[in-house]
Amino acid sequence: MTGLAGIDGEFETAVKTQLDKPQRLRADSWKYVVKRSLHEFSRNKCTDLAAALTYYTMLSIFPALLAVVSLLGVVGQAETTTKSMLSLLEEFASPQVVETLRQPIEQLTSTPAAGLALSAGLLGAIWSASGYVGAFGRAMNQIYSVDEGRPFYKLKPMMLLVTLFLLVAAAVMGALFVLSGPIAQKLGNFIGLGESALLVWNIAKWPVMAVFAVMLVAVLYYGTPNVKHAKFRVLSVGAFVALIVLALATSGFFFYVSNFGNYNKTYGAIGGVIVLLLWIWIANLSLLFGAVLDAELERGRELQAGLSAEHSLQLPPRDVAGLQKQTQQKEQDIRDGEQIRIVSEIAAVDKIEQESGQRERD
Repeated sequence: MTGLAGIDGEFETAVKTQLDKPQRLRADSWKYVVKRSLHEFSRNKCTDLAAALTYYTMLSIFPALLAVVSLLGVVGQAETTTKSMLSLLEEFASPQVVETLRQPIEQLTSTPAAGLALSAGLLGAIWSASGYVGAFGRAMNQIYSVDEGRPFYKLKPMMLLVTLFLLVAAAVMGALFVLSGPIAQKLGNFIGLGESALLVWNIAKWPVMAVFAVMLVAVLYYGTPNVKHAKFRVLSVGAFVALIVLALATSGFFFYVSNFGNYNKTYGAIGGVIVLLLWIWIANLSLLFGAVLDAELERGRELQAGLSAEHSLQLPPRDVAGLQKQTQQKEQDIRDGEQIRIVSEIAAVDKIEQESGQRERD
């Protein structure tokens, strides 16, 4: 089969409809997907994209912390939760990373503005934190080889909604640590489970937090790019691989830093910042690789269904209004530049003619 070129639109529509249904890739398709995922990861310069996302993470991390602490402050659990999070971080992260995060987090929880920020500054914090989400969307567009066609008045609200979901989910995940203490005990006594409630929750909270982590990645993958997916996937193959790679890379990296790394000796006081930046870069690499894998799995399904997807994915954009405006602006810039060139050429010709006439008169 040579693709869909030349066949009627009804059959093409039927093929695209078939793509909405789950289908199993053949062995040769899987081989192609894995190989092309590695190639596209390199071609899209995902290591550079991860570095850019690391920069936006650092710009967004403290506004995001302010928003999360403000949300936790509503239920009066900001200080307790952040202490629990720092205690947990001490078990897995290096002392440099913990000390880098401790002071700004404790300052956020101790200031009286933390409670007022929900009403006065939460929107500003969400707006600032959305910088990372916007950057992730641009990286996703590059992975899917699409241009951003959503106008600002559509794009920014979407990025803010995604950011708000991520922050609320992060606040809930932080609050889950509190439930491992007295609150879980009280709930157990209330429903008649007694002491066993604490044990049950200490085991159950990790799967619950894993569900939230899955949802975080799913929303990032679905809501940020300018492509219209057939359906929302809670756990795509790419998201699953990204989370597994992230967990393994995080464990391996912090094991190396704790046992063999000498960042503190090499970089001194900023060693903790260097370690944090490296971990954020690794985390973004994992997310980008998962996104590339999802895109190539979509390509594999389309190719196996007979769609001509070897050059570009057959996914419709969410919006093209912004592209039309960009095209008009570019065409106007070209016309303006052409006008400058023509005027300069005419002036040059006139000057040559004047000089030639002057020589003839002389």
